[in-house]
Amino acid sequence: MASLDGKHSFGSIGETRVTFVEKGVDEARKDFLKQLLEHNGFEVVLEEEKKKAEEDPQLYTVAVTDMVFNPTIWIFERKMKTLDGHKVTQDYWFQRTTDTKPQYWKNS
Repeated sequence: MASLDGKHSFGSIGETRVTFVEKGVDEARKDFLKQLLEHNGFEVVLEEEKKKAEEDPQLYTVAVTDMVFNPTIWIFERKMKTLDGHKVTQDYWFQRTTDTKPQYWKNS
């Protein structure tokens, strides 16, 4: 799984210049990221990665056409919204929870 290390990775998919969001993700992760990113107004570009062997699972690269997008900034500056309008947390981004309230809000 990718990390939120602040690095801005960019390149091309086909003829389209992109910012890479995550590489080597499975179909479920690809679908989650695509839906979340499109909901937040980004144009998503997907690429199937080449399999080393036929029996290997299909993996994908997820990217956006916004060349200044950085998921670390968008998540920690609380700019990104879930489909139901809450702010995306780090745990939500990594699909560790569907809860959109940070832990320190739980007792409030």
